[in-house]
Amino acid sequence: MKLSLARIILFPCLAALVASGCASRNSATGGGLLLSGGSGSAAYLNALQGGIISRSGMSFGGSDTQRALEAEYRALEAAPGGQPVVWEGRDGKGSVVASAPYQVGTQNCRQYRHTIDASGRQTTVRGAACRNPDGTWTPLT
Repeated sequence: MKLSLARIILFPCLAALVASGCASRNSATGGGLLLSGGSGSAAYLNALQGGIISRSGMSFGGSDTQRALEAEYRALEAAPGGQPVVWEGRDGKGSVVASAPYQVGTQNCRQYRHTIDASGRQTTVRGAACRNPDGTWTPLT
């Protein structure tokens, strides 16, 4: 049986993430992949450098921004290509869809889009990010 690239790359990564003490909670509404307040989770979100949501022109409170960044991380790290990762906060909601992974040199990368709804306005931003050896994702500019 032939394993897909996503299964070979993503499942071991997800297992490592779970084993490192991260946990999922309320994934249906994007309540958070990472444990809040954990120093490890902050490193993963900080590595996204504000994610592509920061290019949307919309601003949110801290908890909404964190939920949006967590959704971006979950889409990049573990979601099958084309499957939305949904989040919902106080001031907005959105969904992140990552494409199938591809290789750039020795790094695994993914293109993704983030559709955001806030204050009756919807916008979609697009970007790409590559996975670092430590499990963080760095956006391509």
